[in-house]
Amino acid sequence: MRRGCYKQIRRTTMVAAPETKAAPEVPWHHLPTDQVASRLASDSERGLSREEAAARLRKHGPNVLTARPSKSWAMRLLAQFHQPLIYVLIVAAVVTALLGEWADSIVIALVVAINAAVGYLQESRAVHALEALARTMTGEATVIRDGERQRVPLAEVVPGDLILLETGDKVPADVRLLTVRELRIDESVLTGESVPVSKQAAPVDEGAGLPDRRNMAFASSLVARGHGLGIAVATGHHTEVGRISGLLSAAEALDTPLTRKIEGFSGKLLYWILALALVTFFVGLLRGEPIIEVFMAAVALAVGAIPEGLPAAVTIILAIGVARMARRNAVIRRLPAVETLGSTTVICTDKTGTLTQNEMTVLEVVTAQGRYAVSGSGYDPTGSFTVREGASPESSQALREALLGGLLCNDARLVHAHGEWTIVGDPTEGALIVSAHKLGLRGASVELGLRRLDALPFESERRYMATLHQPNDGAPIAYV
Repeated sequence: MRRGCYKQIRRTTMVAAPETKAAPEVPWHHLPTDQVASRLASDSERGLSREEAAARLRKHGPNVLTARPSKSWAMRLLAQFHQPLIYVLIVAAVVTALLGEWADSIVIALVVAINAAVGYLQESRAVHALEALARTMTGEATVIRDGERQRVPLAEVVPGDLILLETGDKVPADVRLLTVRELRIDESVLTGESVPVSKQAAPVDEGAGLPDRRNMAFASSLVARGHGLGIAVATGHHTEVGRISGLLSAAEALDTPLTRKIEGFSGKLLYWILALALVTFFVGLLRGEPIIEVFMAAVALAVGAIPEGLPAAVTIILAIGVARMARRNAVIRRLPAVETLGSTTVICTDKTGTLTQNEMTVLEVVTAQGRYAVSGSGYDPTGSFTVREGASPESSQALREALLGGLLCNDARLVHAHGEWTIVGDPTEGALIVSAHKLGLRGASVELGLRRLDALPFESERRYMATLHQPNDGAPIAYV
């Protein structure tokens, strides 16, 4: 098997949330389960009451991530003029207009306007793309309140809520696990670890690092396999992913190498132009020229020395770079940021989710009747089998049974949404489902005439999974 190597950009959606006082640090991973419930004034069997959940929602605020307030459209537009060279061009346009040089004034004004329009439109496009992404990041969580299981929006999960986790669920908050059954969670969004992590309910050392807190499920991670029950101990910006988003929101915007060089060049150019204009003015006075004519000549010299085409040329070049990156699904919010990548000498990155998509693909199947190469990549079930040696794929009963076993001893699901194929569950199980589909074995076990009766979940100690199925006729069949 191999991992599909594709570029993928993962972003954390952040929306505004009310300011709340940070809760004191509590080593939830170190506390026994009964102490966790008592510290949060919750019931490990019945959960919170609906009234208490509503009260805590008012106290702690919605379960969303805090972000720096976005700029208004007016501020984004005005920011496009906040460049030294643009200041010089605006002054030049005004002076040339006062001198009656309307053609030059209009040309300079158009250059300034085009530069501001391109920058504003590109930034607005990026803002709208992120807002559209935020609208899609909605979902629900399964909680127990008043002893009843119910689905609530993710934003309404509060500390003390009793959370049920199942395969395919997105963890709604930081959760201290109380009971688990073969629970494995994909925490690559936080740790970069591609393999789902096995979870437990027993306490761990107080000094354990984030990856070693096996009794915790963290917000924004995904349940790859199994079931779990736990208590929400942190929501919103108090979660681990909330701390990361807080650091990102507090980060100051730095000037790019290009903007620093342009600012330095503009400053030096402005000083030289002013100095040259003053020299011209005083030389004219020493020659006895009329003061008005000398002044007009100095101003004309200053205006002529300004490179009006420089901002337009830089803007066009950056816009071309933005368009090329947009075709590769990279959204650039500020034009000068395009140049920064060209100045990068070292890139430090993790592999999973950055250089790869954490997708598994079956490339070859070996049975007693032959060897078969499998075409296709990722989770798209489009592909075929090619004989390397042995019987043809269509006539090989051993190949069919091998793929059928992988399809039935499986808790993952293949999903087609928004034109893309994805897997809900473990990536390895997803690869087995896709390979079976490529041979034409599709549908649930009921549709295949093999209804599942029971299952023995996979455990690392025994290294296998087994399922028991009832055919439409005949005795039950076990697949391992």
